[in-house]
Amino acid sequence: MTPSRTTTSEAFRMKTRRRSAPIYLLEAKCELLKTLRLPAFVLPTLLFPLAFYLFFGVIFGANRAGAVSVSAYMLATYGAFGVIGAALFNFGVNVAVERGQGWMEVKRATPMPPGAYFFGKIATSAVFAAIISVLLFILGVTAGGVHFAPVTWATLFVTLVVGSLPFCALGLAVGYFAGPNSAPAVLNLIYLPMAFLSGLWIPVGMLPKAIRAIAPWLPPYHLAEIALGLIGARDTGSMLVHVLALLGFTALFLALARIGYLRDEGKTYG
Repeated sequence: MTPSRTTTSEAFRMKTRRRSAPIYLLEAKCELLKTLRLPAFVLPTLLFPLAFYLFFGVIFGANRAGAVSVSAYMLATYGAFGVIGAALFNFGVNVAVERGQGWMEVKRATPMPPGAYFFGKIATSAVFAAIISVLLFILGVTAGGVHFAPVTWATLFVTLVVGSLPFCALGLAVGYFAGPNSAPAVLNLIYLPMAFLSGLWIPVGMLPKAIRAIAPWLPPYHLAEIALGLIGARDTGSMLVHVLALLGFTALFLALARIGYLRDEGKTYG
């Protein structure tokens, strides 16, 4: 009996996926090793959120921020701040630099699946988000006196790592529109004001009324609110609203990245 055309095509796709899996993993490994060998990226990415938390979360940790201590509150917000920075700069700067070097054209000329390139960068961002989260948790317990139930630590960790994905998309969009020299400046102009206006440095309730009105329109605010909700300190809105907002921002950033990708492809190949 001759197998149907649908069955044959499905078997071919499954076989192709199995053959592609090692390529995706190898690309992720190489991308991570390349990034770890860049101290100009690694040190600021890891130390910046730790220093902020030490100066503000620990020094003012005995005060209260609503239902929780300042040290607990800022563990969630500076956790969001840290993973956002890792995602933005890993994608934004690297993609812009590799475009400028012509490395993107080399990748396209190889038989490597196009998705492997992006998977490698997502995996690297996730690893850095995980490292930042763990280091902040250790600092929070040892210096900030923060104590959560094990399930809270676990869900907060997963939230911060997964919550970095929308900002991978934003970094990708910037990487396709900015040049290799301008990308770091553009990202800082996006990252730092957005973090402040979203209440990642100072609790939203302590910000001026005009800034409190802006915060819900910014993606970091929603990630921070999800993280704060896990520790019983969320200010406003339901968890579902914040999740849907992040999904909407992700779709928007991916659409912008696609426009940049097609524009870049058109310039290269006419």
